[in-house]
Amino acid sequence: MGVVVNAVATFGAFITGIMNFFTDLFLTSPLKATIKHLEETELKTLRGEIKTLKARSLWEKTGAVIMAEAAELSSLKPQLDELGVPLYALVKEDVGTEVQNFRPYFKGEVFLDEKRHFYGPRERKMGLLGFMRVGVWLNGLRAFQKGFMGNVLGEGFVLGGVYVIGRGQQGILLEHREIEFGDKVNIGDVIQAARRIPQELLLLENK
Repeated sequence: MGVVVNAVATFGAFITGIMNFFTDLFLTSPLKATIKHLEETELKTLRGEIKTLKARSLWEKTGAVIMAEAAELSSLKPQLDELGVPLYALVKEDVGTEVQNFRPYFKGEVFLDEKRHFYGPRERKMGLLGFMRVGVWLNGLRAFQKGFMGNVLGEGFVLGGVYVIGRGQQGILLEHREIEFGDKVNIGDVIQAARRIPQELLLLENK
């Protein structure tokens, strides 16, 4: 029985690898973002009176963890609060009740990035071929079980990511770009990068 299970698992892994390789051929490779590309981005508030602000205002004094389409990072907010590092979410569009449906799963502020700078500098789309990837179905099932459906309208095929950006001139400490829908960043890496914010700031001040 064990031999059969191992054979099935091996075959499944082989098929998964083939499908991922095939769909990767149609996926644009990412370009690393620069702080210059991000800091001048105009963001809009989505509560009360709509206001516009420069993205750099989110991190220039405290640093920040900024997520584009990654609701599960909300679980890190208590740890980030202890470090004095705020957590923000960006959405690329405000379609129907999408943002309202997203808020129960996210404990920080949500902003609109209409020009999608945080989804670039080379924007990447998964397309319908993404549904051939096993990981996409598993990630979708996990999100569905938690009650979060995500965006099924508008530009729903654009892949997002996560940034940890330091204070002042520290720059981008971590950048994670989704490989497929629901591809999660390593939470330990996010916390590790966030912990560097005050430490590196002290080193800069002592020079």
